[in-house]
Amino acid sequence: MSEAMLAKVRKLLAKAEDPACTPQESAAFTAKATELIARYGVDRALLAARDPATDPVGDRVIEVVAPYARDKAGLLAAVADPLRCRCVRRHHGGGFAMHLFGFASDLERVDVLFTSLLVQAAHGLAATAVPAGEHPAAFRRSWLAGFAQAVGVRLRDAEAGAVTEAGAPSVALVLADRSDRVQRRVAEVYPRLRTAAARRLAGTGYGSGAAAGRRAELGGRGAVGDIRPGRGIGR
Repeated sequence: MSEAMLAKVRKLLAKAEDPACTPQESAAFTAKATELIARYGVDRALLAARDPATDPVGDRVIEVVAPYARDKAGLLAAVADPLRCRCVRRHHGGGFAMHLFGFASDLERVDVLFTSLLVQAAHGLAATAVPAGEHPAAFRRSWLAGFAQAVGVRLRDAEAGAVTEAGAPSVALVLADRSDRVQRRVAEVYPRLRTAAARRLAGTGYGSGAAAGRRAELGGRGAVGDIRPGRGIGR
């Protein structure tokens, strides 16, 4: 992502976090930051359609470590999918090595957002009391599931809005082609890939986690790489 775009997003998020902001003002600044990142994705896709060398398909591995490694992996997938990237989860030590596939600009967007959202999730969990009598780990896993689901919905909405704003019918075709190319790359590397079984979560934190996800800042705060992915959430 360009430095100019990052600067705009940082300014918007700084305003959103100002204690003097009303909830309505904060939400407006956050929405604008999300809109900028989505618009950037569409712009890069259209540029690459004219000059493929500007945005090649690639991959990277993101280490997701314990505790709550599976839940963090779920958050990464919730961010990656709306941004037209695909994740393959591989066991690695006590956590996972998440093999991420996508176009270079989309991989960068995922990295920025995931890094920021890990920290936001950690802060949200720290501020949320576990109900009396409930197992803390079960509550936190369900909280993280709600957080990830809400973030994913918001990102899909932002991406759809950017496509609509672009206006040209060809935009949807360009993005669909990009998604197909990423999926083909995944199939080349993992021809026997299987879908993981759905999880069953017993905790009651889903609702409060989803509410936190709806409030989360979807623009990435600070520079990429300030926080190592996978290390933002404690026990």
